[in-house]
Amino acid sequence: MFIRVNSGAISGIDAVEVTAEINVASGGIGLFIVGLPDNTIKESHERIQAAFENSGFKLFAKKTVVNLAPADLRKEGSQYDLAIAIGILTATEQIHTKMLDDSMFIGELSLNGTVRPVKGVLPLVALARKRGMKRIFVPMENITEGAVVEGIECIGVNTLLELCEILQEHIPYEVAENTIRVEAERIDGEFVEDFADVKGQVYVKRALEIAAAGGHNVIMIGSPGSGKTMLARRMPTILPPMTLDEALETTKIHSVAGKIGTNKGLITQRPFRAPHHLTSQVALIGGGQSPQPGEVSLANNGVLFLDEMPEFGRNVLEVLRQPLEDRHITISRAKYSVDYPARFTLIASMNPCPCGYYNHPTKECTCSAAAVHRYMSHISGPLMDRIDIHIEVVPVSISEMTSEERAESSAEVRKRVVAARNIQLRRFEGLDIHCNAMMNSSMLRKFAPLDKVCSTLLENAMSRLNLSARAYDRIIKVARTIADLEGKEQIEPHHITEAIGFRSLDRDTWGAR
Repeated sequence: MFIRVNSGAISGIDAVEVTAEINVASGGIGLFIVGLPDNTIKESHERIQAAFENSGFKLFAKKTVVNLAPADLRKEGSQYDLAIAIGILTATEQIHTKMLDDSMFIGELSLNGTVRPVKGVLPLVALARKRGMKRIFVPMENITEGAVVEGIECIGVNTLLELCEILQEHIPYEVAENTIRVEAERIDGEFVEDFADVKGQVYVKRALEIAAAGGHNVIMIGSPGSGKTMLARRMPTILPPMTLDEALETTKIHSVAGKIGTNKGLITQRPFRAPHHLTSQVALIGGGQSPQPGEVSLANNGVLFLDEMPEFGRNVLEVLRQPLEDRHITISRAKYSVDYPARFTLIASMNPCPCGYYNHPTKECTCSAAAVHRYMSHISGPLMDRIDIHIEVVPVSISEMTSEERAESSAEVRKRVVAARNIQLRRFEGLDIHCNAMMNSSMLRKFAPLDKVCSTLLENAMSRLNLSARAYDRIIKVARTIADLEGKEQIEPHHITEAIGFRSLDRDTWGAR
């Protein structure tokens, strides 16, 4: 007997349809799974056999061939267990159902017949809706994630036996209530951290406000204990609230990576990722034998924080060049090619020198000028050029730390950031960009033209500071953002001057004695 059962596979952050074709014949013995399955799928034979025995079913001694179509697509993971099991039970007439054609099945089987959670449920549910399926059966622990998608019945099941009873209409099934509207209301939720907690550092807060308003990358350089990490962790609190599309995209990525958990639906706050400096290239960028999103994609629509940036391997840092420029990452291997989004704001921090006290107001630095330059050279010039804002963080004085005066809150800063972003959204309407940092050279000439005074001012600074051509564009982008924060149509000289000040940490001007 021949049976088809609908399932799906993950490709990048999206899903593609996979059909489990089951044929049971009287000639021969054994279960054979074909269609480029990985070892996890090949081992499903043992899981399915044990699940059948513990659920009151049988795996008959007949030749059973399972083809996961299309056969030229690599299949990975355990999410096909449920589809294969249901197909075998139907083909051997142990259950009878009319629900297979308009249903999709996702889930891993435990040896006792329990349905275990799997990765990537959100894109798989979205695929089922796109393919016109009426319903999708998922593990009960993934039901919160699956219920985010509108227009399809998402049904959670605990065991294989329970699913068989539902398919034969012996018991009613409960459709998960769609939660997209409830989840969307939580997008602008409260944060535990706030800029008001940070004493002093007005200049640094200003730089981070500009970065948030224009989507600019930032590097903070300062001695240990000056507040770099504390400031970076509060960056998401001043970024604009995520749109529903951004929230869905971010949730998809975390779903594919298995980072959502069992009782969480939509990710409603911008992600903040802070990988350790021992992180590998693959962990940062993504990929691997079974491709997974890396930290740059997990930080999509949020912040990627690299604390003590020079401590990361140079080769690890260099792989950031392309995603910083293109805002997506393409990973190609002999057996696959996947695309992951990487629209993140990079916030990096570092000490000013090996001992950490260069330019410290009270402690003496013991490093030579050559040692400072060597330390700075851990970050390549091309990578540094891709960081729009370089800001020095000076330790807060005792009087500022003990002051009772409350600093400006994140909510107040965020209002200005949102107003500036709204200006940019109107400016770039119809284009595939949404912030100043994403402008290319031709867009700069159109949307950020300089008058003669500003142009001369910038040319003199370029010559004096020996800045690169890429730094020239970055300065104009930052100046455009500063003008947007002030609600100005044209870039003015003081906008250029302030933007130039944020390039003062270029290596040629750092460490001079």
